[in-house]
Amino acid sequence: MVTDEEKKHKIRLIEEKLKEKECKLTPQRKATLDVLIENSSKHLSTEDIYELVKDKFPEIGLATIYRTLQLFDDFNIIKKLNFNDGCYRYELSEDKRHQHHHLICLKCGNVYEFDDDLLDELEHKININNEFTVIDHTVKFFGYCKVCKRQQ
Repeated sequence: MVTDEEKKHKIRLIEEKLKEKECKLTPQRKATLDVLIENSSKHLSTEDIYELVKDKFPEIGLATIYRTLQLFDDFNIIKKLNFNDGCYRYELSEDKRHQHHHLICLKCGNVYEFDDDLLDELEHKININNEFTVIDHTVKFFGYCKVCKRQQ
């Protein structure tokens, strides 16, 4: 759960980022941002975000949510995730160098976050052997969660 102080801090940082790009944090963008912050542990689809924003901002349209998410993605405010389930999901970008990884259950579709970054040694080898500097990577593990395994 995000505290009010953390939420205000995140909003200020994102508002500054938008100002640098000569964009404003409109009420619609703020409502979308609030939903993303309040649901930071979830991986929401565009439609999920729309339904949650609509509860607070009834006059908002789905097209506005799509445009807002595209803007946030363009400015690296959010990460657009593909879990091979037919729709994109979103989460706020993190300040850390690497993002967390995801465990995706093939039966129930639940997505779990995995924070251990075990690829530092591989990145170092890539840098040395290929003279290629890795700045980020994405890892998705597909399998079955403990609940679905018990049901099999």
